[in-house]
Amino acid sequence: WPYHNFINGARDKAGNWVQFAPKLKSAGGNFDPNEWAQLFLDAGAKFAGPVAEHHDGYSMWNSSVNEWNSVLTGPKLDLLRLHADAIRGKGLKLMVSLHHAYNFTGFYQWAPTQSTNSLKKLYGQLDANTEYQLWYDKLREVIDGYQPDLIWQDFNLPRLPEAQRLNFLSYYYNKAVSWNKDVVATYKDGFNNRGEVYDYERGGPAGIQTPFWLTDDSISSSSWCYTNGIGYYSLNAMLHSLIDRVSKNGNMLLNIAPMADGTIPSGQRTILLGIGDYLKRFGESIYATRAWAVYGEGPTQMGGGSFVTPRAGTNTDIRFTRNKANTVLYATVMGWPGSTMHITTLGSNRINLGNLASVQLLGATAGQYTNLPTRTQDGSGLHITMPSSTAPFSAPAYVVKLTFNGAIPSPGSG
Repeated sequence: WPYHNFINGARDKAGNWVQFAPKLKSAGGNFDPNEWAQLFLDAGAKFAGPVAEHHDGYSMWNSSVNEWNSVLTGPKLDLLRLHADAIRGKGLKLMVSLHHAYNFTGFYQWAPTQSTNSLKKLYGQLDANTEYQLWYDKLREVIDGYQPDLIWQDFNLPRLPEAQRLNFLSYYYNKAVSWNKDVVATYKDGFNNRGEVYDYERGGPAGIQTPFWLTDDSISSSSWCYTNGIGYYSLNAMLHSLIDRVSKNGNMLLNIAPMADGTIPSGQRTILLGIGDYLKRFGESIYATRAWAVYGEGPTQMGGGSFVTPRAGTNTDIRFTRNKANTVLYATVMGWPGSTMHITTLGSNRINLGNLASVQLLGATAGQYTNLPTRTQDGSGLHITMPSSTAPFSAPAYVVKLTFNGAIPSPGSG
């Protein structure tokens, strides 16, 4: 039962009609790209976007170079256009992911040789030079038609000639100049971090890494797509991993797994909205921040490469970020620390806090602060007296804001 049956529609072995053809809500279905975009906004995302093509050779846009697309077949919808318009309509940057290098470098290795050039195109069976050109032409269509702010690509790019990879980069970057906007290209292989952003699949580094990096992780521990019985990471595991990654000079692209009809399951919505609630309240410690000289402290090891499971932290795990002006240091603790918060990184043997002007606890709602005037510093750390031994409000993590007169001092200067 070949894959193109799923696209064109056919009877399965039990006699049921099967076809990839989700319907918009406006046409009586369950798929509403504007609802999706609103959920991404409510989740605190600043960029979002769809898989425009996976390894399967099926383009989710109005392609003239690939007849196996979502406008000519299946749902008869330009899915990339619907997502792009909805996402940008909410003020978010548009990310587009493409995974099609693997289409002709291994994904269909067990598929039988197809009888027509069109089917060979779908199954990655054209001659190598034709496949290399098709890879580039698909990217160029997405660039020209949708002007993505970020193009994310999956692995196996070294299997293409370097000249063709550079053709893509030069085309995209030159287009960005003509659009007068910043763009980002990411990679797992085939490029380098002097012009592109390195992506860790399901992971991240153990410490601060320069230049800026990205991880792609999934809301599910078991799958990238929706499956029966799908399991999810906890809110704290996902959120604490995001905080950890930002403290190490990175960012997170979070994959969700909608159902085939366009429904986003409630279990995923709950996690997304939980992340969004945190970012709405404490986002000043995440958005537009920078990594500090030290990423953090505490017993919980997070990151350390690719395919490292997200882990929730404890009330002695702290992660640092700073504002762009380098005058505010945020210390995020992944649980209520009790009556005293101990920050060992800020010990008197490591740092001179002579220009520390104020210490505040970010409150239950954005813009609320509780002053924490009582603090001592010794060789074992900075010791901050908290408002109470038990948490004054519920949150997955708590943020202490240290504001300095002038620049944050560097560790080792004390």
